[in-house]
Amino acid sequence: MQNLRLRVMRAADIPAVTALNAGASPAVNLLEEQELAALHGMCDVALVATNRDREVIAFLLSLGMGQPYESENYRWFETRGVRHQYIDRIVVAPSAKGTGVGRALYESVFERARERGASEVTTEVQLDPPNPGSVTFHEHLGFQRVAEQRTRGGAVLVALLARAVY
Repeated sequence: MQNLRLRVMRAADIPAVTALNAGASPAVNLLEEQELAALHGMCDVALVATNRDREVIAFLLSLGMGQPYESENYRWFETRGVRHQYIDRIVVAPSAKGTGVGRALYESVFERARERGASEVTTEVQLDPPNPGSVTFHEHLGFQRVAEQRTRGGAVLVALLARAVY
């Protein structure tokens, strides 16, 4: 991860995060700046990675339990009855893929989950439209598929994933 820096996401990062998020569509759903700002406000882990020019090249947003977030996937995990830390989204710019930044961002979430007493970290990956890179990434980190569901009015099929906190 040479020349990369992880730090807490700031409100001033929202435009760059919105652009990075848009570039990752359709693997992640599009959000407007206001929507990302509202989501950022619910997150207890909100990180960015920057390059040597201080440009945002990756970000991660994660929520603890009990937030008023209306995501179908977050709600599914909330009703499951297991103490969890939910990763809503991670985006890594093509220039930063393979650097370990994604793993480093996830390690911060695992640490937060341990602090909160969560028993698992949860997230989802798209199966249709397919996102094979994300599936492989999560498998390598030890995530297991616990269910599948159709979201966005049936347009998207996701695998709901969980990994024990240890």
